[in-house]
Amino acid sequence: MTADPQAAEALVRRYWALMASNQFESVSAVLAPDFVLDWPQSGERIHGPACYAQMNAEYPAKGAWRFAINRLIAQGDAVFTEVDVTDGQQRGRALSCFTIEQGRITRLVEYWPEAFAAPAQRAHLVERVPPEIG
Repeated sequence: MTADPQAAEALVRRYWALMASNQFESVSAVLAPDFVLDWPQSGERIHGPACYAQMNAEYPAKGAWRFAINRLIAQGDAVFTEVDVTDGQQRGRALSCFTIEQGRITRLVEYWPEAFAAPAQRAHLVERVPPEIG
């Protein structure tokens, strides 16, 4: 069954709002009981809302996590977000692919690309991208 894109978008926006509360157990309100998260870059999989909440709670942080949605695309039961994440010292960008079923997030495939220095040979062709959220 294909989800309503507006409902799917609202659900994922709620997910990011709950993440921003830094009360990670609250995120289970939008996750299916059989929720699965995959991080292909590190080859890790997390099963269930409880393990997901515990992983986020145990992740070393210097302050409260803040999230800024740069892009959100919803189509049927799939939602994609590009989000800047920071605790005030660490910064990252999450590329997240959500699958929605029966009003809950059932699957999340997430990529955390590492920043790298731009090659000098193309400096005359480019401009610097503004920094991520502060």
